Amino acid sequence: MTDWARVRAEGFEVPADRPVDKLVAELSGMLRSPDATVRDGQAYSVLATWIGKGVLAPELLRELGDEMAGRFGDPEIQARTFAPLILDSIVSVGVFEPSWVPPFERWYVAEEDLRGYDAKLGWLHAIAHGADLLGTLGRVPAVEPVEMLRLGIGRLLTPTDFVLRDLEDDRLGYALAATLTRPDLVETDVTAWLDPAARALGNPPPDGVRPEITNTMRTLRALYVLVDQGVRIGDTVHQVPHRELVRAKLAEVLRTATPYFL
Repeated sequence: MTDWARVRAEGFEVPADRPVDKLVAELSGMLRSPDATVRDGQAYSVLATWIGKGVLAPELLRELGDEMAGRFGDPEIQARTFAPLILDSIVSVGVFEPSWVPPFERWYVAEEDLRGYDAKLGWLHAIAHGADLLGTLGRVPAVEPVEMLRLGIGRLLTPTDFVLRDLEDDRLGYALAATLTRPDLVETDVTAWLDPAARALGNPPPDGVRPEITNTMRTLRALYVLVDQGVRIGDTVHQVPHRELVRAKLAEVLRTATPYFL
């Protein structure tokens, strides 16, 4: 076993005593660990750093990506929720396979464990980690941006008993805003994906506001601010094409539930 705490302490230098693919296989296994120090503090931090620095060859990244796509069906929540973080890192450096998208979509909209932080398992963050990947995929030319927008609103409107509490709504709002910066989006694309939210917010149940409605409203409010102010991606602030249309649609949707708000 490699001393990964030492690797991290020494600036993430690649150990010279073992092949890189063997090191990656060990780190990948550690990503399933219920120990947050092992999973988050060591495996994720080392892998994400190596991917960002270009340490791993494209073919090895594709193999790792395939493995992460398979993790969306893992029985362990921490294994499922750290898979999108690694895929996000891989796609962010320009390695992408279309076969990774459907498993992610199926998992993201169906995941039932929405805890942000757990006292025993540490950060899980299914919504936030999935949002990071969604926002990155939303900017990949080979991915249809409307597909990601619909995925985001579908995730929000999926019935749940859990009210988001660890800034997941902001992370998903940012992902949607980043996707909306795509220059190839046409006018109908930037607003039609919000229609399901308009219907849901306009037909509240008689027994009170459901958690998914609260989550949706908070996320759309964050999205409104980003659309209005611009979306920082890296060191550049991007404006949303058809900005006025998007703002008007968001205001219309939010007004159905809170007419006093906008």
